Amino acid sequence: MARLPRFFVPGVPLHVIQRGNNREALFRHITDYQVYLDWLQEASQMHECAIHAYVLMTNHVHLLVTPTHEDSLPRTFQSLGRRYVQYFNATHQRTGTLWEGRYRATLIESETYLLTCCRYIELNPVRAEMVRHPRDYRWSSYPYHAGGKSNPLLTPHGLYQRLGGTAAARQQAYRALFRYHLSGETLDAIREATNKAWVLGSDKFKDRLAKKLERRVSPLPRGRPSSERD
Repeated sequence: MARLPRFFVPGVPLHVIQRGNNREALFRHITDYQVYLDWLQEASQMHECAIHAYVLMTNHVHLLVTPTHEDSLPRTFQSLGRRYVQYFNATHQRTGTLWEGRYRATLIESETYLLTCCRYIELNPVRAEMVRHPRDYRWSSYPYHAGGKSNPLLTPHGLYQRLGGTAAARQQAYRALFRYHLSGETLDAIREATNKAWVLGSDKFKDRLAKKLERRVSPLPRGRPSSERD
């Protein structure tokens, strides 16, 4: 089924994925990762798009963001995308597109899924068997959330702030979340929602956004007669 058009609601977080064209590498050298993060910081600040969590994999990127305006995320990606492609092509002596079409994004209910999505994002290198623990991967937000490493790119979400009354308490509580595996059901829900632009959250949250956006925000019930399908 084709993905639905993307929608952005100011103040509502999104899980975002952008992949390299044909799954080709987006980062070939340490400098590439740092350049991307530096320019992401500039673009997100310029267009008022708060970055809460991220991981830079070899051929794709995951972000957890909250846009201030409806065009905050599109403008951030447009600015960053053009600039980084020019840099990457010049640096690595290549031509042509770098991205696999449009990025994918899904609206997330904070109370239900935000910290779960943080874990999903920061555990990517572990699931890919690149490292044994997220603390061992340099290019993610885990060192900030779990260890207090300075990271000017990040804006901590209110739910993270409420994990503890001090920075040390928040970091300890966050590390404790990683003692438990994400279930297969949770992984599937996050992947399906992001790939198909469904909303990720409770039924009440989905109903509220469906009315606001005037569109379907979740799959049709299975077994619905074919004559009634969209």
